[in-house]
Amino acid sequence: MSSSAEHRSEDSVYVYQSAVRLWHWANAFAILALCVTGYLIGSPPPSVGGEANSTFVFGWIRYIHFVAAYGLMIGFLFRVYWSFVGNEHSAQIFAPPVWRKSFWREVLHEVKWYAMLTSEPKKYIGHNPLAVLSMHILFVWGTIFMIVTGMALYGEGTGMGSWQFEWFSSWVIPLFGQSQDVHTYHHLGMWVIICFVIVHIYAAVREDIMSRQSIISSMFSGWRTFRDHRPADDEH
Repeated sequence: MSSSAEHRSEDSVYVYQSAVRLWHWANAFAILALCVTGYLIGSPPPSVGGEANSTFVFGWIRYIHFVAAYGLMIGFLFRVYWSFVGNEHSAQIFAPPVWRKSFWREVLHEVKWYAMLTSEPKKYIGHNPLAVLSMHILFVWGTIFMIVTGMALYGEGTGMGSWQFEWFSSWVIPLFGQSQDVHTYHHLGMWVIICFVIVHIYAAVREDIMSRQSIISSMFSGWRTFRDHRPADDEH
């Protein structure tokens, strides 16, 4: 008689070093704080009754936004540094191999996989090629754009003579035309980041369920686990 039992095997590879995992979660909380306070800055809440110096609600919103922004910038600079000193997976999102034809073939496969046009997922030790490309464009360059435009706006408050104004405001605002234009593009950039985060979470959950490899738990433990389910040999 044949048995319906399945042979289950798991292979684990250490991918995400502790420094990358710590940065990932600190960065996630910074982005959450920035998006919530950024939305409120763009669409301020109704005025609070009483003297302004007794409530300081909007002041706290701006303060949290600025603290989270500095946290994001420091973390991003650290992440760039770690891409040079960390393991081979640390630099993936900063240097996608766009010159390789095989890379684009795998990107196309992943597009078909997410569009449910193929039922066979490929397994990657690090990020899959589509994730690498999207994170490079939307996250890496998106973060740089938000830092540059955000510091340009911040430099208006610190004033002429401050390093924020000299390094950013002095050239970014004229480049966009005027301060309000920078505000508008910075606010639009927030929505791009929000959309990226939604897709990022969806893709991580979907891959964890459908591709038989750990995604979410990997960012806690650092280990990528590959699960293989196949029928056991027939028993007579």
